[in-house]
Amino acid sequence: MNKTWEQLEQIQPNVMKMLKNGLVKERVAHAYIFEGGKGTGKKDAALLFAKSLFCLQLQQYKPCNQCSNCRRIESANYPDVHQIAPDGLSIKKEQIQHLQSEFMKTGVESNRKLYIIEHVDKMTVNAANSLLKFLEEPSGGTYALLLTEQVHKLLNTITSRCQIISFRALTPEDLQNKLMEQQVPQAFAVLLAKLTNNFEEALQLYEDEWFGLARKLVIQLNEMLATRPQQSLLFIHEKWMEHFSEKEQAELGLNMLLMLYRDLLSIQLDQENTVVFTDRFEQLKQQALQNTQKRTIHDLEAILKAKNKLNSNMNLQLLMEQLVLDLQEG
Repeated sequence: MNKTWEQLEQIQPNVMKMLKNGLVKERVAHAYIFEGGKGTGKKDAALLFAKSLFCLQLQQYKPCNQCSNCRRIESANYPDVHQIAPDGLSIKKEQIQHLQSEFMKTGVESNRKLYIIEHVDKMTVNAANSLLKFLEEPSGGTYALLLTEQVHKLLNTITSRCQIISFRALTPEDLQNKLMEQQVPQAFAVLLAKLTNNFEEALQLYEDEWFGLARKLVIQLNEMLATRPQQSLLFIHEKWMEHFSEKEQAELGLNMLLMLYRDLLSIQLDQENTVVFTDRFEQLKQQALQNTQKRTIHDLEAILKAKNKLNSNMNLQLLMEQLVLDLQEG
């Protein structure tokens, strides 16, 4: 089931207000470009907009989601709504030509027709030129929704003929909820939503075994510093450096370590609802009680200093050895 109008208003209030105004004032543009990152709700908004145009029991501007038209649009079985996605790596000229031939016919069930093109930036040059002709000569009752994550790749002649609606990046809370909808455990969803605001990147990280082990090593380093600090340098040599051998990996490791120490400070400041490593809460609480706020702030500053050195191309092993020594000192 796709999102309801109310759910999308929570994620994309400005977008849904613009679509609502167009529907209520009967000023629907003949072509829209929905642009924004993956997972920001473009496809959901496109299907809701389609339902609003064809719903049999429209409530002002909101579709009922229950009538036969709404249900058929949901399952891509409504004859006057055509959806196109890349065939392989690109959208081919033949796909656009097929669309044009369909639109030359009279509407099967209404006097309106709508087409939705996903990843419109992946059109071949010939397909883009065919679409341009289509956009230049819109017939009455014909509407287009073009969806893209890379609006800059579209021809200016196409963007100039469409109303562009931008979908904002997800907030950490939105992204966390969206990841959990994809069966990502809460402990990982919270962390990923802090590391990136890109849904696709977050999902790729979660599905990568490297990331799961990286998170585990960050937790182990913290535990070792708290309980067996004399073994920390050995841990860096034997475990950490092998896993975080590249600069980007090292940066991700330091970012996670920084969040873990922020969690300690959050617990010390009675801001437990902001903890990121939720599945380690009891262990972190115990550690936070054993440390002073001054010590935790010192450790946070040491990690931030290491992050700055990372940008100055310092040797990764020397950087981590120095950080461990700083964290041991307190």
